[in-house]
Amino acid sequence: MYREIASHLRQIEEVNADLLPQTSQEFDYLQSQVGGLSLEYESTKETEIKVKSILNYYENKYGSWLTIDN
Repeated sequence: MYREIASHLRQIEEVNADLLPQTSQEFDYLQSQVGGLSLEYESTKETEIKVKSILNYYENKYGSWLTIDN
């Protein structure tokens, strides 16, 4: 799922979407092998609308997001 979302977001020129490594020490085939998604983008109205639209699509499909600000 994360790879699909990152690929979709990378279609927006101003967006840098990176996959975060899984931090669990134990492999579980049923869990995601990606730890999360890191997004960086210039906060213009147009870019925010595009990013939020994509994230809302996946939120409706898979469930809510946990946002961590750095």
